[in-house]
Amino acid sequence: MPDRVYNFSPGPATLPVEVLQQAAIDIVNYNNKGIGLIEMSHRSKDFMAITVEAENLIRELLNVPQNYQVLFLQGGASTQFAMVPMNLLGPGKKGSYLNTGVWAKKAIKEANIVASAQVAYSSEGSKYDHVPADGDYTVDPAAEYLYFVSNNTIYGTQFHTMPKSDKMLVCDMSSDIMSRPFDITPFGLVFAGAQKNIGPAGATLVIVREDLLDRVAETVPTMFRYKTHAEKGSMFNTPPCFAIYTIGLVCKWLKKIGGVPAIEKINREKAAILYEAIDSMDFYRGHARKDSRSLMNVTFNLPTPELEARFVQEGAKRGLDGLKGHRSIGGIRASIYNAFPKQGVIDLVAFMKEFAKSA
Repeated sequence: MPDRVYNFSPGPATLPVEVLQQAAIDIVNYNNKGIGLIEMSHRSKDFMAITVEAENLIRELLNVPQNYQVLFLQGGASTQFAMVPMNLLGPGKKGSYLNTGVWAKKAIKEANIVASAQVAYSSEGSKYDHVPADGDYTVDPAAEYLYFVSNNTIYGTQFHTMPKSDKMLVCDMSSDIMSRPFDITPFGLVFAGAQKNIGPAGATLVIVREDLLDRVAETVPTMFRYKTHAEKGSMFNTPPCFAIYTIGLVCKWLKKIGGVPAIEKINREKAAILYEAIDSMDFYRGHARKDSRSLMNVTFNLPTPELEARFVQEGAKRGLDGLKGHRSIGGIRASIYNAFPKQGVIDLVAFMKEFAKSA
């Protein structure tokens, strides 16, 4: 394989090289069966086994109890912004939301179309530079759930501990799923687009407590009911076959290196190297407050937009790809998900030091 760039993109993001290599073989000839993976029937014995294995690995890695359904859906996390209230609320019901970034704000908008969203907290006034502590907000007593985004890719903030509430939790974990252990039992539902931390674009992982499946109203269209997909084992219609297969490979890789606790240790080491560099030089300024810094997406600014553009351009020439910050805030964003190699962070820090001296 030729030399690879370091992919700092927020998603689709870098995947383990061994996963890519195995997928390249199986796309052409899966398991020496004379048929390519992406040609196989989703109802074939071989593909059904792939799906079952992927689900079992997810359950093992995240310690998911049997009273939760593991679903592989389509439509991205953005579809879940509507599916969550469609299935768990309905007319006259409300959910409480923590507005800590663009994706939470979009979810609030969708919830208000379907039912009602109470915004219990918003950090929009400070350009989403932090997440709240438990005592910073009050959940509406009439709310069915407390919804939050565990990691905010655009602004580089993350809940270091999950919120506590007497309401069930609902969480968009698209950008930090499987990056650290967490107890799923306070959650009614967790969802994650695959393309940041667990696979390629095309699949959305949903983990939902079984007793919630019957909440959905008959007026909700069939494809938008979690119950539809749970009853058919994610096979009601043709699922995102290649994405499910690749999620399974990523889970095998993660299990082999020691599982979620092991990758958390690696993630903390990578982030510490980068944040230490930011803090040690006046040239760089982190966007997120220190108490809310993300282990997945490190956001920072340089003295001027012109220098930021030059930094991105020169970094790309060195194989440091995808460093441009989101258009809404500019600056630099280094996404260092599970599969991102530590050496890439080390190389970025070396470049940062050189750039600061020469600018």
